[in-house]
Amino acid sequence: MIAVIFNPTARGEKATAFKSRLSSLAGPVRLLPTRGPGDGIALAAAAAAEGIGTIVAAGGDGTVNEVANGLAAAGRFPIAPRLGVIPLGTVNVFAKELGLPSDLDAAWKCILAGRVARIDLASANHAGGRRWFVQMAGAGLDSEAIARVDWSLKKKFGPLAYVWAGFGALAGPLPRIRVTGGEAPVSAELALIGNGRFYGGRYPVFPGARLSDGRLHLALLERANLLSLARAAVALASGRLGRLSGVRHQSAAAFRFEADGTASFQVEGDNIGHLPAEFGIQPAALDVIVRDD
Repeated sequence: MIAVIFNPTARGEKATAFKSRLSSLAGPVRLLPTRGPGDGIALAAAAAAEGIGTIVAAGGDGTVNEVANGLAAAGRFPIAPRLGVIPLGTVNVFAKELGLPSDLDAAWKCILAGRVARIDLASANHAGGRRWFVQMAGAGLDSEAIARVDWSLKKKFGPLAYVWAGFGALAGPLPRIRVTGGEAPVSAELALIGNGRFYGGRYPVFPGARLSDGRLHLALLERANLLSLARAAVALASGRLGRLSGVRHQSAAAFRFEADGTASFQVEGDNIGHLPAEFGIQPAALDVIVRDD
């Protein structure tokens, strides 16, 4: 049995196309529609408790995150159900990390083929509780930008809405994020944690990361301004990000983020709480369906 967790009110060309094809999906499929934020967690947890072997997140990185948290809710690792992904979101970073096709029919064929890889699960622990994540988290500039995203612009222009929001965040004071737990204490105006290589799309901000290496990977930009971001973008495009002054990389099993005053942090592109937060790793926790080549 395959359970598909899907937002029936999702907009966008891919989401509309997927909804039109639901009745023709091959194999025994149960559709579990969400009705609001957080529903994906409860639906995934219930499907896992029922013993369904494959649970598919049909949506963006936020949907994937909710489903992963539902699967991890029982606290037993490795998790029994396999996680599948149909990328319907704006950026789909985790799907890119897995090498999944963006074409809906090809993505569904991968689900049916069922080729899996076992990966680590990362976690963020803060005053609001624990949040699991599969790909990335961050604080500073990116969290401030996410708070400013105009969702109507996101629907219309996709990732460009984040760029526009980032310009707005640069206009105001940015929190300074203090990071401990790695090789040495560091601080930055943009602090990112990766479980995989990619951030913001197919950008290898964490080039040494692997989803199954049992470690978290830290990327820091000490000062975030137009000049430093432009230099980082050029270095990223040319594969020289790790050698750029003002950019720091570390890896460890755990990190702690702190800031003076109130500073939010994001997980998989959604702000979920405020610092301080402890980030950790659960090795070899989850089987995910990957491209069937």
